Amino acid sequence: MRTVAFFDLDGTLLTVNSGALWMRRERRVGRITRAQMAKALVYLLGYRFGLIDMERAMQEALTTIRGLPEETVRGWTRAWFQEEVVPHAAPGGRAALDAHRRAGEPCVLLTSSSRYESEAACEHFGLDGFIATRYAVEDGRFTGALVPPVCAGQGKVVWAERYAAEHGVDLGASAFYTDSITDLPMLLRVGRPRVVMPDPRLRREARRRGWEIQDWRG
Repeated sequence: MRTVAFFDLDGTLLTVNSGALWMRRERRVGRITRAQMAKALVYLLGYRFGLIDMERAMQEALTTIRGLPEETVRGWTRAWFQEEVVPHAAPGGRAALDAHRRAGEPCVLLTSSSRYESEAACEHFGLDGFIATRYAVEDGRFTGALVPPVCAGQGKVVWAERYAAEHGVDLGASAFYTDSITDLPMLLRVGRPRVVMPDPRLRREARRRGWEIQDWRG
């Protein structure tokens, strides 16, 4: 069986939470109200510290695109990613990606973000694939529902195990890079946990377990 290097996106390959950037964009173009944006930002902060039900929060967020054509949102996302997200790429991420490529290991994005942002991230970073949260689509339009489970927390383990089974990957010998305590289940599932620019709770956990802490900000 082969091994893979999995990478989180927000706070890892990126130095920011791209969800906050997206909500600010939606407010700027008038698709959400100021109150909706404030609520979304509270949800994002709560998720970062593992204090909210991510599936419920994301389900509510999907009401803003319910009924829209999938290709429209894909186009919006691609343009937004290039204009507003790429400038926040973590400088140190490139070296890590290159090291795994030299070792012959595929680099795969593992993120709670949408498949549309993941497609853009894969193109920018030269990744070999992605595992992301899926939105239900019927007749080319969003239904407003998620395809469970959300690719977050234990859900990342579920989707990664499916990916491993389909691609002949040994998770127990693979690597995973992340900044968030919410990803602790996946860090414990792989054989090579890698902690990057961690939040305070993950920093404490990493020190307790003797995991190396990396900083990719420059």
